[in-house]
Amino acid sequence: LTAGIDYAGGAAVIPIDADLQDPPELIEQLVAKWREGYDVVYATRRSRQGESWPKRFTARSFYRTIGWMSPVPIPRDTGDFRLLDRQVVEALKQMPERTRFMKGLFGWAGFKQTSVLFDREPRINGTTTWNYWRLWNFAIDGITSFSFLPLKVWSYIGLVISFLAFLYATFLVIRTLIFGVDLPGYASLMVTVLFLGGIQLITLGIIGEYLGRVYEEVKGRPLYLVRDSYGFDK
Repeated sequence: LTAGIDYAGGAAVIPIDADLQDPPELIEQLVAKWREGYDVVYATRRSRQGESWPKRFTARSFYRTIGWMSPVPIPRDTGDFRLLDRQVVEALKQMPERTRFMKGLFGWAGFKQTSVLFDREPRINGTTTWNYWRLWNFAIDGITSFSFLPLKVWSYIGLVISFLAFLYATFLVIRTLIFGVDLPGYASLMVTVLFLGGIQLITLGIIGEYLGRVYEEVKGRPLYLVRDSYGFDK
């Protein structure tokens, strides 16, 4: 997608999936909105026919989650099928990041945006390559690319757990010194250690996701390699 946007010419660019599950006849409406003065016209799926309810549920959950976590407005039920004005294309070409969550980049670029609703037809030929594992990684890319909230949340969780641990320790000291009650055995200690260990592993995993993306960025590899091109000046 990035290579296509970089190489495309013209006053406007319209990315569309090659399987044509998004209707090409909608392009006329996108162009009409563009002529009204909009810089970005995205096609929003009013219905997702032919998709299983788990996929529809996970899609809705993803858009709600990232909409809550990200300061960048990301339209719901919207793929890459949209019209981009030349100004938007030039802005996107200035973004060098390797982990490219395009829905977020389109939203971050700003400009005057609107949408066109359509009913997405069921897939006729072939099978999708987007399994749940790929969708999960796609969601992680989107969240880590446009939100620091996961890092902040675990900082607050750490503060709350530390405060509760301090209160509990104070309670145990008072109960032992004043009331002479023995401390609990190793079972409760083991549960506490395992709980805090799990919290730490989750936190390290989240930090690792962000560090992994930093590692990808600093390598500076090209976003794509073009073997041959036809009909382009580049």
